[in-house]
Amino acid sequence: MSATADSSNAEAAQQASGSSFYLAMRILPREKREAMFQVYKFCREVDDIADTAGPRDARIAALDRYRADVASLYGGLPPGQMKGFVEPLKQFGFRKEDFLAVIDGMEMDVISDIRAPDLATLDLYCDRVASAVGRLSVKVFGVPDEDGIALSHHLGRALQLTNILRDVDEDADIGRLYLPREYLTAAGIATTDPKKALASPRLGEVCAPLIAQAREHFKQASAIMDKQTRASVKAPRIMAEAYAPMLDALEKRGFNPPRHRVRMNRAHLIIAILRYAFI
Repeated sequence: MSATADSSNAEAAQQASGSSFYLAMRILPREKREAMFQVYKFCREVDDIADTAGPRDARIAALDRYRADVASLYGGLPPGQMKGFVEPLKQFGFRKEDFLAVIDGMEMDVISDIRAPDLATLDLYCDRVASAVGRLSVKVFGVPDEDGIALSHHLGRALQLTNILRDVDEDADIGRLYLPREYLTAAGIATTDPKKALASPRLGEVCAPLIAQAREHFKQASAIMDKQTRASVKAPRIMAEAYAPMLDALEKRGFNPPRHRVRMNRAHLIIAILRYAFI
């Protein structure tokens, strides 16, 4: 391995060390672990572009530079910010369109602050920012393509919907409201102003169907993982087992203000890691 690759892997590992799932990535074999650190680094950096305050044109230009580097990576040219993927691409066969989908998803947050998207737009957003990450990841894990795409579809949406439900107040603080317009309307909430919508006493009616959908996606993801070798799905199993209990915690807490933040139960994460660490 070249010094450049070593440096890139070290940088990616350092960035990933701040993730809740760092330990889950650490239990993977070295080459898979290093590839997942690169996936995390890529996603973290494009997400930071979307979430950092600043002129929208500048952030769109920064995302376009990532698109250009993805094109260079697949065109055999100097890949710039994608240099850490030169070897993993050869080994795991990532699909170009999945990198681009992640960038497209982050751009949705940059073009304008998302506020009460319709259900189709919300699903597209979840596919791009979460399920596309899953499609990159299952290449590393070794899940067969058809099942890997299905697993990414369900687990990605389960995780993203859980994030949306958990982060309603944090998103409102930066002017965003990911709760779907159809559910807001059904609950009699006419505003798309994030703060005003979250102040409604009927907010729980908006969130209940999202909780149900996330649970169903977790169920479908689990059924797919049941058909795979244990080694190929240990990382997504850990993610699901650590994340799914947050839905119960959110439902128990409710959505009337004041809302305390629901956090991942670290004990659930550690137990899941120990369960799959030695497969």
